Amino acid sequence: MSTPARKRLMRDFKRLQQDPPAGISGAPQDNNIMLWNAVIFGPDDTPWDGGTFKLTLQFSEDYPNKPPTVRFVSRMFHPNTRGGENRDSADLQDSSSPATDPPVPYKEGMDIDRFFHLSGVLEMLYADGSICLDILQNQWSPIYDVAAILTSIQSLLCDPNPNSPANSEAARMFSENKREYNRRVREIVEQSWTAD
Repeated sequence: MSTPARKRLMRDFKRLQQDPPAGISGAPQDNNIMLWNAVIFGPDDTPWDGGTFKLTLQFSEDYPNKPPTVRFVSRMFHPNTRGGENRDSADLQDSSSPATDPPVPYKEGMDIDRFFHLSGVLEMLYADGSICLDILQNQWSPIYDVAAILTSIQSLLCDPNPNSPANSEAARMFSENKREYNRRVREIVEQSWTAD
């Protein structure tokens, strides 16, 4: 069934394929245009440089009038994201379906569904992973598309809002001890190469 939301998502997907912004990638899951997998690369020359961070975007039939639910699947340590920062990899894995294949690093241009499958993401359970970003909440506008959402999240990595924290520990550290905050971010970046 073709609904306005599904048509818009197809248009968003086409645009993302034809003119992808630097450092982001996204695609709908097989047979479900309403659920997307995405990857954001940490911006160059920042503590996030070299990181590969996975997200999911869940759209409703109200899109684009209402924003999607966006969550990090990758482990994060950031003032405006929740989830995973205090859990070790043993806590993250669902014991009912253990991932047996070694992690696969994402390479630009790789089929995103294949990447999520190969890296074991579909067999893992993660903490909430929600993101506190104004355009995903009270500043949403139907003009935003998937590329704008992912680009905004990528920008948020380097420009957090510690006054509206989803992770109070990261917000405090960002404000009071930038060196330690950057060290923790670098740990998350290194884990992004092999985790998930």
